[in-house]
Amino acid sequence: MAIKYELIKTCKQSGARLGRLHTPHGIIETPIFMPVGTQATVKAMTPEELKEMEAQIILSNTYHLYLRPGHELVQKAGGLHSFMNWDRPILTDSGGFQVFSLGDLRKITEEGVTFQSHLDGSRHFLSPERVMEIENALGADIIMAFDECAPYPSEHDYVKRSLERTTRWAERCKNAHQNTDRQALFGIVQGGMYEDLRRQSAAELVALDFPGYAIGGLSVGEPKPMMYEVLDYTVPLLPADKPRYLMGVGSPDALIEGAIRGIDMFDCVLPTRTARNGTAMTSQGKVVIKHAKYTEDFSPLDPDCDCYTCRNYTKAYLRHLYKANEILSSRLMSYHNLHFLINLMKQVREAIMEDRLLDFKASFFERYYGEDL
Repeated sequence: MAIKYELIKTCKQSGARLGRLHTPHGIIETPIFMPVGTQATVKAMTPEELKEMEAQIILSNTYHLYLRPGHELVQKAGGLHSFMNWDRPILTDSGGFQVFSLGDLRKITEEGVTFQSHLDGSRHFLSPERVMEIENALGADIIMAFDECAPYPSEHDYVKRSLERTTRWAERCKNAHQNTDRQALFGIVQGGMYEDLRRQSAAELVALDFPGYAIGGLSVGEPKPMMYEVLDYTVPLLPADKPRYLMGVGSPDALIEGAIRGIDMFDCVLPTRTARNGTAMTSQGKVVIKHAKYTEDFSPLDPDCDCYTCRNYTKAYLRHLYKANEILSSRLMSYHNLHFLINLMKQVREAIMEDRLLDFKASFFERYYGEDL
């Protein structure tokens, strides 16, 4: 197989697990946060900067790369690693979430999805076989099966039909997948907020024997306690000797709670999106840099952070850049937020190794989730 999961330790205090994921482009220490590079770039960051902050793996988007510049071009460039000058692991999602979020611009059938491009309105068709063709051409280490992501809330009958189609599509993806020796195909467990449907989806996908499993259809508008409840009964259904990936989740509380529940991999656009909107994550809570109180604040964003931004720039300067709409604002804030989440997961791994993750959670939550600074 293209990848291998190695369990290193289970935290006695929390049940969280520490592991290593061996891939064709290197070893990933888990649990891990994966920066999102939707269009073959993590917004505002160079590959060298991502390595500097110790990003181990990044995620790119099949839907967006299919529309622009096209998977054929990426393949001609030698694949995604070569095209974007990134020699560490890459994961590509299937584009399912993006296609289904188009609403009235798409039509679902058993064969696949017909949709209009959000770029120019042109019509396209994606089937499980077509998605595998695209992801094989992109060449990421880990690729995702084409799934249907049911919106929240949805009726039980609709979600049941949806997850059963996802299972059939997963089997078609597995049959169409070409590069099994160098690309690991993950199945995606669906089922909405219904325990019986999550159990059905997990059982059907585990029977197909994928090298890894993702949990999809969460962080789509449901309350966080509901998401944690779904994880509580879904994660134990997945094989202990394979990686578990919670899709689209990246807030600090959800990363820690997910790790406690046995999740190995996370991704989210949150750190770069909030950075562009002027919000930083710090060890003392969120800092909204546009606030006037930072006009003459010559301290770093986070006194406990050693990232490039915090070593070199003050809140006053970052506020000036944001108010002046300078590109450097997005770069420096994005650098900090990505570094913050990558470092948070490093601290989580250390806490698991030392059997103290629940103590770490309590201390972190007390500092971070007080009143916004």
